[in-house]
Amino acid sequence: MSAREQPRRLLVWRHGETAHNATGRWQGQFDAPLSDRGRRQAADAAEGLAAYRPSQVVASDLTRAADTARALAEYAELPLRFDARFREINVGRWAGLTTPEIRATQAEVFDRIAAGEDLRRGETGETVAEVAARVLAGVHDLLGDLQPGETAVIATHGFAGRILCAALVGIPQQVALHALQGLSNCHWAQLVEHAGGWQIAGWNLRQQADVLAGARSR
Repeated sequence: MSAREQPRRLLVWRHGETAHNATGRWQGQFDAPLSDRGRRQAADAAEGLAAYRPSQVVASDLTRAADTARALAEYAELPLRFDARFREINVGRWAGLTTPEIRATQAEVFDRIAAGEDLRRGETGETVAEVAARVLAGVHDLLGDLQPGETAVIATHGFAGRILCAALVGIPQQVALHALQGLSNCHWAQLVEHAGGWQIAGWNLRQQADVLAGARSR
């Protein structure tokens, strides 16, 4: 990237709250809608994200991410497109269950994952490596249309969003799992391109003050 070029920016935005989130249930690719609180969160976050002046908004096609992204697209008067590659990790038979419910019968699986094994979630779901491959493919296609100085917003999911960020900046997924706090509902990560690749410039951002602080640090 030329020193004269303005850096490109990606905002990886987790969807608003759902009833499954509120009750601590795994969702994966179950198509849960936003709760009333989740819709308010999306509307409130739209102003902060619009302050970055994004040129593109792309979303997972699952309803909770699609409706979250729609709040920003309508506020900023931007077109919105959907890409299934930004869906949440498929958690197979774990969908709809709480962590204690899963641990009651599959504690060993959680322990093996914590120890570094990339096991298929919920027996019939995806591995982290599979999710990383698909979200990176989606990001690279998006970046092919993103010009110097432009910002794109990706409305996605908590686990998929962390996998995406780690993969793009080159952090091992197991390190990211332990070192990066999960993105809260309707919070985002800011990634900025530099000459050697991409850096995480902000994590779990939500308020206008976060946006301004990030702008001052660049």
